[in-house]
Amino acid sequence: MFDSDVDRDEKTNKVTRRVFLAGSAATVASFAAIRMLKSSGVEASTAVHGTPGEVTIVNFRDDGTNLGAQTVPKIVKTDGAWYRQLGKNSFDIARQADTEMPYSGVSWHEHSPGLYRCVCCDTALFSSQTKFESGTGWPSFWAPLAKENIVEKSDASLGIERTEVQCARCEAHLGHVFTDGPEPTGLRYCMNSASMRFIKS
Repeated sequence: MFDSDVDRDEKTNKVTRRVFLAGSAATVASFAAIRMLKSSGVEASTAVHGTPGEVTIVNFRDDGTNLGAQTVPKIVKTDGAWYRQLGKNSFDIARQADTEMPYSGVSWHEHSPGLYRCVCCDTALFSSQTKFESGTGWPSFWAPLAKENIVEKSDASLGIERTEVQCARCEAHLGHVFTDGPEPTGLRYCMNSASMRFIKS
């Protein structure tokens, strides 16, 4: 091989590396820009999802004391208002029906006594007394705190029939309920940590 061939190969490699690095940087910058545009678009969104009106829920103190049923106005806000309140992760899950990765949520392994409230409207949803270790990586319960505080809806979004669980007051997506839970109900309310906040009692 001649020296000129070696020089040419080295120059070609340098150019190829430069093009690759420049292309990679441009791709990363494009994804970042798209993410920023999407976020700013959601923050400014005036789209409203929800049904105005009133709903009867059961109120609970943080220590689990049942305060009885109360009729309250439903919480309806724009996507922009929800996004600003919740941040991207909880917005995507609670308002857009996304699902967090298993074993990634803050409360899947929480075993302290307390209540789980809706991250959107603070409605009491579940108690640590009905929480169990399902091995799925999501917080799992065999019953809600009060049946009135949740809504169950048919969900065929993945091409299979499932039962979605929503907050009755603000229609936040909480997760799904399955029929493979423990006694006494045989149910497994498989919830997203990002849709709830845990209150230690």
